Amino acid sequence: MEIIFSIDELESVANQIVAYKPNKVILFHGEMGVGKTTLIKQLCKTLGVNTTTSSPTFSLVNEYEITANQLVYHFDFYRLKTETEALDMGADDYFYSGNWCFIEWAEKIPNLIPDNHSIIHLEQLPDGKRSLQLQ
Repeated sequence: MEIIFSIDELESVANQIVAYKPNKVILFHGEMGVGKTTLIKQLCKTLGVNTTTSSPTFSLVNEYEITANQLVYHFDFYRLKTETEALDMGADDYFYSGNWCFIEWAEKIPNLIPDNHSIIHLEQLPDGKRSLQLQ
């Protein structure tokens, strides 16, 4: 799936992603500042998160409740130096929990990513719009 969009179309983009029924573990790739976290915030809202969302840059993972027994985990592994750090914080338990896992900077943990995952590539276009490819 490929979508070209502007920031004011994020709600529609998030709805399209959810309707596409991707794997619950989604890797987000793109340059810093392209809008990965902004898209993840909108996806959380689309999935039913009612609390304020933020980047987990310093905490590594933020947890959001959708329903009593369904969660969204948002990871930002930018600051990791080794995969062992992700293992130490229990990343593999999160990834195989059956809950949504949105992962930024997954290239820092290539050996920990479950086989069943989807990938979103974001790129900023010269006109300021974004190109999204979901695989």
